[in-house]
Amino acid sequence: MTSSIRTCLWFRDGRGLEAAEFYCSLIPGSRIETAFHGDNGYGAFSVIDFSLGGVPYQILDAGPMFTLTEAVSISVATDDQSETDRLWAALTQNGGEETACGWLKDRYGVSWQVYPRRVIELTTSSDKGVSAKAMAAMMKQRKIDIAEIEAAIRG
Repeated sequence: MTSSIRTCLWFRDGRGLEAAEFYCSLIPGSRIETAFHGDNGYGAFSVIDFSLGGVPYQILDAGPMFTLTEAVSISVATDDQSETDRLWAALTQNGGEETACGWLKDRYGVSWQVYPRRVIELTTSSDKGVSAKAMAAMMKQRKIDIAEIEAAIRG
């Protein structure tokens, strides 16, 4: 099924299909839906429709007019620390870079937020002491380490 609403990511280097295939290999339930390559008289371009875990995305790979920024990111809440670690390692390899608080930029320049669901429970806890300690611990991290955050809460 093709969705009528998609988040579109502008790529500028001819690696859009490669990126979509890589992303689909990382997230269960993901697939490339369509890939179109053409030339509109201004230059070659590609449009790749794909879904990550059932969420629709599109890559428009059409040259240097625009660049990716952290203003748009793909957010992935994982079930556990091992899934966070797996995705983090894959997305930061081969030129990706860690930023802060669960954010990273992959080798294609796309920003991601990768974090265990548990961190949301802790940082939004109705117990203000728990949420404050969890937030303070998380703010010191690059990749979210839920065990460290839970240790900070315990004091």
